[in-house]
Amino acid sequence: MDASQTLLIVYHSLTGGTRQMAEAARAGAAAEPAVSVRLLHAAQAGPDDVLAAQGYLFATPENLAAISGQLKDFFDRCYYPVLDRVNGRPYASLVCAGSDGQNAARQIARIATGWRLKAVAEPLIVCTHAQTPEAILAPKQIGAADLERCRALGEALATGLALGVF
Repeated sequence: MDASQTLLIVYHSLTGGTRQMAEAARAGAAAEPAVSVRLLHAAQAGPDDVLAAQGYLFATPENLAAISGQLKDFFDRCYYPVLDRVNGRPYASLVCAGSDGQNAARQIARIATGWRLKAVAEPLIVCTHAQTPEAILAPKQIGAADLERCRALGEALATGLALGVF
């Protein structure tokens, strides 16, 4: 069966936490045979990838209460080339946070509002409680329960795309 819908997952990860979250979401989305899932690092994703997808999942670590510079660069490179060409498409976000992740989630929401995307889930924030320089820079291991939440979000996005409910 050829997938008629594509879910694009764009992520950046320095210590592995956000990558684990994005990969869990991809695994959940891959359960839907009618949807093609593309997982791209923010440095590799561009406007053509955004235009070719019908839904999006943006995943970022919280860096200094903000989205990562790599994800910001992705949005900077893609924003104007896709403006008014992706209106109404569904999106969700994943944030791997050391404290609360709310500002990073708000930044993604503001950018998505500019693109006129439609939020289909609340931001999924996983808090690692990393508060010291050593803990912040250490490789992360996301727990099974949080990875399951990411997997379920990916599955829900893909299912919604396949059923045309978004």
